[in-house]
Formats: sequence, C-alpha cells, structure tokens
Amino acid sequence: MLRLALALGVSAGAATAQQVSEAEGVILRGLDKISGQVYDIEMKSGQTAAFDALQITLNSCRYPVGNPSGDAFAALKVVDINKSETVFSGWMVASAPALSAMDHARYDLWVMRCTTS
Repeated sequence: MLRLALALGVSAGAATAQQVSEAEGVILRGLDKISGQVYDIEMKSGQTAAFDALQITLNSCRYPVGNPSGDAFAALKVVDINKSETVFSGWMVASAPALSAMDHARYDLWVMRCTTS
C-alpha cells in the first residue's frame, strides 16, 4: 500500500497528496502474448470494454492538476470471462506498470494516459 501511496504522490513522512483531476476516460494498451498483437483500448469512466477474453471496467482515471498528459493512474476491474474470475482489481499507474500489474498468462494490460474529451 505504501508503494502505491508513493506513486500517487504521498511521501512516507508527509500527509500531503498530489493534487489530481478526474478525467473522462482512459487509453489502455493490451498485449496478446501468444499472437504478439498490440491493441489500444479507449474507454470512458464507468464503461466496460472487451479485450478478447477479458472484460475491463474503468472506474476512474486521474492525472496531475493542469497536466492531462502527465502521469495517469486508473482504477480498473478486469475479469477473465473464460474462467469467470477477477484477474485484477485496483489502481494501475502509467509511469510504473510493474507497481500494480495484472497477472495473466496470456494478456498484459497497461495504462497509457487519461483522456479529457
């Protein structure tokens, strides 16, 4: 939890957090590790999108105030529809994809940036 707090701009010794803005949506990048195909997935907040056997729901995308091209982080829920199980639920950070990565045998998923329109 501390690692995520640090990535979101909360220092270990201070109680101040980075000021963020809520975005309308997100652009994710998905990789099918078997076929090698890369896909960009654009979603709006509250929307659910399909990426092959994954069902992705975007709950929120945030970015530093006044800097929409800055470091994005998104709250996602990802379900493998073949197994009917959640494979990821939480925050993904664009600048640190390994910090809170989705663990799936076939697919990788990253946050690229938030969208504002």
